[in-house]
Amino acid sequence: MTSSSPTSPWRERLASPLTWHYAGFVVLLLLVIGLTVRLGMDWAATNGRSTDALAGKQVELKALDLQTAPLRGLDKRVEDSRSQVEAFYAKRIPPNYSSIATRIGELQVKSGVRLSRVQYTQGPPGSDLTEISMDAGISGNYPEIMRFVNSLERDQTFFVIRAMGLTGQQGGLVNLRLQVSTWLRPGDAAASGLPPTPEAGAAGTAPSVGSSNGGKEGM
Repeated sequence: MTSSSPTSPWRERLASPLTWHYAGFVVLLLLVIGLTVRLGMDWAATNGRSTDALAGKQVELKALDLQTAPLRGLDKRVEDSRSQVEAFYAKRIPPNYSSIATRIGELQVKSGVRLSRVQYTQGPPGSDLTEISMDAGISGNYPEIMRFVNSLERDQTFFVIRAMGLTGQQGGLVNLRLQVSTWLRPGDAAASGLPPTPEAGAAGTAPSVGSSNGGKEGM
């Protein structure tokens, strides 16, 4: 009688197709889990880089926004500035040389001072304006002179006092040399026929008050 050894339960299980199905399922499950983890890590890294890139672009956009902010409405501000300049010219720049001389004479009468040998010259023509210089002697008592000086500074015609120096004093009478500037449009200045203003320190510097040669005289 032939005896056969009992079959091992593990061998039976290994030989069973169901066992191999289970094993294949576990391997696939582990593979899926691994792929899922890897995909999640890759997505997180990609998302982080995208977020950093987006943040960088937002910073650049904000910087450009701040840089261009002063330029917004620039054309409107330029146009407003031009309008203000033109309004200033129309209101405070005299239309011709004779209006300057006339206004100086009116202020002289109102203040009570006496101007002697008033001489006018014109500087180089500018793109918009030409400077007109007045060199004169002024005499009177101190309150009269101060009244005349203040009236020049506050007048609607744009006068700028360049220099004022004492040339003599007798009793209550004060003698000063006064240098004043105003401006004309280049065309109006050219039409005035005024001689050019001598350069400072040049041989042909402005004549002393009382001299009969040099610039056009007024008063």
